[in-house]
Amino acid sequence: MSFTKKRRLSYRLDLLPVILPFHRRAKNDLKVGDLVYYGPSPEYYGIGEVVQQEEKICMVDFRGTGLLGIHKDELLASYLIPIHKLNLSRVLKTR
Repeated sequence: MSFTKKRRLSYRLDLLPVILPFHRRAKNDLKVGDLVYYGPSPEYYGIGEVVQQEEKICMVDFRGTGLLGIHKDELLASYLIPIHKLNLSRVLKTR
């Protein structure tokens, strides 16, 4: 996908706070089914669901919600920020 084209996102991901890896808020106990986003770049990855977890690594299904169109990726849990714990459910409302 070309970055020259503006892609309209279904969520207001620009409202999510950027949280750097290994920040105190980035250390979360995640479970399968949690809605999360990639802390450093929420608009690029989008919002995803934890579908599998092995120790510190989580498989997240982003379903192409971000600018990069990523569907599934494996990330360290310290990079993922859960939506429900930060009370960010207002961001999930569409425009």
